[in-house]
Amino acid sequence: MKKITAFIGSARKKATYQAIQEFEKNLKQHEEIDFEYVFLSEYNLKFCQGCCQCFEKGEEFCPLKDDRDVLLEKIEHSDGVIFATPSYAFQVSARMKNLLDRFAFMFHRPRFFGKTFTAIVTQTIPVGDNIRKYLENSGANLGFHVTKGCCVWTLDPMTESQRKKLEQKVKKCSERFYKGLIRSKPPVPSLFRLMLFRFGRLGVQHANVRNYDYYYYKDKGWFESDYYYETSLGPIKKLFGYFFDFLGRQFVKHM
Repeated sequence: MKKITAFIGSARKKATYQAIQEFEKNLKQHEEIDFEYVFLSEYNLKFCQGCCQCFEKGEEFCPLKDDRDVLLEKIEHSDGVIFATPSYAFQVSARMKNLLDRFAFMFHRPRFFGKTFTAIVTQTIPVGDNIRKYLENSGANLGFHVTKGCCVWTLDPMTESQRKKLEQKVKKCSERFYKGLIRSKPPVPSLFRLMLFRFGRLGVQHANVRNYDYYYYKDKGWFESDYYYETSLGPIKKLFGYFFDFLGRQFVKHM
């Protein structure tokens, strides 16, 4: 049975919660799913202090002792993950942003390969698509296979027509997510993702200080690999990979 975890950045069990309930209902039409709701407001997650210990020494050296690892463990034990948030001041909620801040070391050392991700944003003013894209980009940088999320209007009160539009958007979002969930092989990286990997590892390899990132990359074999995980790039992307390596070396020379 697939395990899905929805992380909800709203303190109220209203529009965002209802959108996730609709998502769960649609997802379970395909097969039986173990679906968990994680309300960030119910967890003790302190604000990042910017000490950089997680980057330089490893995440276990973070001085904050709270529920970060509890939340991290929930992702590690999931096949699929949803980040859901209302639009607060034109961005994700503070709770959702804090979660991403506390997971920032994994932007350097992504680890959620093989897991599927999507984002759901609820809005009352038309800014949600930018928030959705931000969450999707964050998911990709954490290593997830990202399927396109959705942004839904949640006016109060909501007309029958508006409610049907919400249901249709969430249904399409859940169908995309399910297709990603059942795929047998990890996706071949786009040229953009390949470029980020090649440039990123050169930055780690040629850094002045051998920090935790360097030893993590070395242990994973990423200094020699085509990409983060085993994949068939094909001849054209292989050539682009070599080209990105060349550009990166030229940049490092002139730093």
